Amino acid sequence: AIMVDTIYIERAVRDHPRTLTVAGRFPTARVIEIEKYSEVFNSHANNFRIQKKNPSLILAAKQNKRVLPTPVQYETGGGANYYFSHMLNCLYDCRYCFLQGMYRSANYLLFVNYEDIAQDIKALAAEHQADDKPAWFFSGYDCDSLAFEPVTGFADYFLNVFKDLPDAVLELRTKSTQIRSLTRRPVLPNVVIAYSLSPQEVASSLETGAPGLARRLAALAKLQRKGWRIGVRFDPVIWHKEYLVHYQAMVEDVFTQLDVSTIDSVTLGGFRLPKNFYKTMQGLYPEHWLFSAGLDEHAGVVAYREEIEQQVLSELHDLVVAHVDEEIVYTYPTYQVQAQP
Repeated sequence: AIMVDTIYIERAVRDHPRTLTVAGRFPTARVIEIEKYSEVFNSHANNFRIQKKNPSLILAAKQNKRVLPTPVQYETGGGANYYFSHMLNCLYDCRYCFLQGMYRSANYLLFVNYEDIAQDIKALAAEHQADDKPAWFFSGYDCDSLAFEPVTGFADYFLNVFKDLPDAVLELRTKSTQIRSLTRRPVLPNVVIAYSLSPQEVASSLETGAPGLARRLAALAKLQRKGWRIGVRFDPVIWHKEYLVHYQAMVEDVFTQLDVSTIDSVTLGGFRLPKNFYKTMQGLYPEHWLFSAGLDEHAGVVAYREEIEQQVLSELHDLVVAHVDEEIVYTYPTYQVQAQP
């Protein structure tokens, strides 16, 4: 169960129905009213590692930019691509995750004004209505889309929004097995549930708090049997001594347990971080092998050395296309190969 001792609430959303519902799930938590979430979330007094042991919950309103164009490695052949975050920070504590390099605070920041985010999505969807390809909206970039579902009702709310937006697609990225809000409702053809998957050895070592590979796969298979569109995300691929053996076994597992004929897309990407995030994360975990194995800096990004990443991604690509149609496999190398003149 999700434990929260302290809830900070922005004065402006104090009486918002969603604030009352969410806070009501933690009847014993102490409640502290604040003016702006940044007082708590961006404070220099924060220590990510210490806070991660016992995060507080901050309930706030998302102002200004609520829906943003996506980073390029999220695109899977749709039209315009956007992402939106109803929450910053995550229930899980994956050692490779950029969140610990991006934010000083490990507190969960939940934006309760879903209605405003939905308005912005509807406006953008309308702008792209005449495009050849649907506009895609990604959730799960700054948090896990489903891990907090019992508290936030996020998927439940936004599935209803997309039910009325047949020309737009919602992709929920997750590692969570909290799929009840999906399995108990009719399937929506314009929603893709995309799971980040790692070999169990990587999951046990680096994905603290997240369900293991077998549980994620079982959830994926269940969603697929119900008729949901699913995506498979091998991203980041983690290079380590036994990586080929581990990834080979995982790929076999994944594509024998899923019906490969109806998988929406498979993406592959190497471990990569903006240099300043990397420095922060290395400072939090100076002894961790992850932050030294095969890495190099290139144009402000820390990633595997080019020859390592190319080898890892091409080997994984070969393993994957032995099972699925190459057309649905998208690889995101850190080093984009320059076209020859």
